Amino acid sequence: MPQSGQARAWWEIAIVLGLSVGASAVYSLVSILARVTDDTPLADQSARLNASQSEREWLDFSYQFLGIFFELFVVALALFLLWQPGRSGFARIGLDFRAPGRDATRGILLFLAIGIPGIALYAAGRAAGYTVAVEASPLDTYWWTVPILILSAVRAGLVEEVIVVGYLFTRLRERGWPDWTIILSTAVLRGSYHLYQGFGPFIGNVLMGVLFGWCYRRWGRVMPLVIAHSLLDIASFVGYPIAANLWPELFTAPR
Repeated sequence: MPQSGQARAWWEIAIVLGLSVGASAVYSLVSILARVTDDTPLADQSARLNASQSEREWLDFSYQFLGIFFELFVVALALFLLWQPGRSGFARIGLDFRAPGRDATRGILLFLAIGIPGIALYAAGRAAGYTVAVEASPLDTYWWTVPILILSAVRAGLVEEVIVVGYLFTRLRERGWPDWTIILSTAVLRGSYHLYQGFGPFIGNVLMGVLFGWCYRRWGRVMPLVIAHSLLDIASFVGYPIAANLWPELFTAPR
C-alpha cells in the first residue's frame, strides 16, 4: 500500500478509536490516577454504571435511551468502513445470523467460562483493596429499568466486540500485524478502558480480551463474543441489586 494509503488507514483507526473505546481508555487512565492519588483508599471508592440521568422519570428514560441509541452509531461507522463491494461489514467480521445455533452455544459457553472466574477476581480485588465498588445499576427502579439495562448491555457488547475485535483485527491484519500481537494489544486496550474500576477489573478484562481474541482468531466470527459479552453485562446490571443486598461489603462502598 502506498505511504499515503497507510497514513490514511492509521488516521481512520485513530478516528474510530477516538470516537469510542479509545476516548474511554483516556478518561479511564485519568480516573485511575485521580483515584490512587485521592486520600480515600480504592476499597472505599465506588464507580457507578447506568446511573439515573434525571429525577423526572420520563427525562431519565429519554436520556438513557438516547445515550444507548447514539453510541451505536460508532458501531455503524466501523461496519460501514469495513464494507467491500459484494461483501458487507457484517459478513467480514461474522456479525450475522448464518450460524445462530453455533454462535449462541459458543456465546453461552464463553459467558459461563468468564462469569464465575470474573466474580471471583472481583471479590479478590475488593478484599485486597485494589478494586473499587462497582455499582452496576440503580437500586430503585421503574418499570422500564430492566429493559434499558438489557439494551445497555447489548450496546456494550456491540461497541466493544465490533470495534476492539472485529474492526481492529481486520484493520491491523491489513497493516501486517501478527495475530498474537493484535490479540495482546487489543486485550490491553480492553483492560485500559476499565481501569476506572480499579486494577482487578483491568487484569480481568485483559484476560478476557486474550480469550476473546483467541476465539475470534479461531472462529472468525464476532457474534459469539457479542452474545457472551451481552450476557455478562445483563447478569451484572440486572443482578446487581440482588448482589448488593446479599453481599453489601463487596458491591457497595462504605458511605
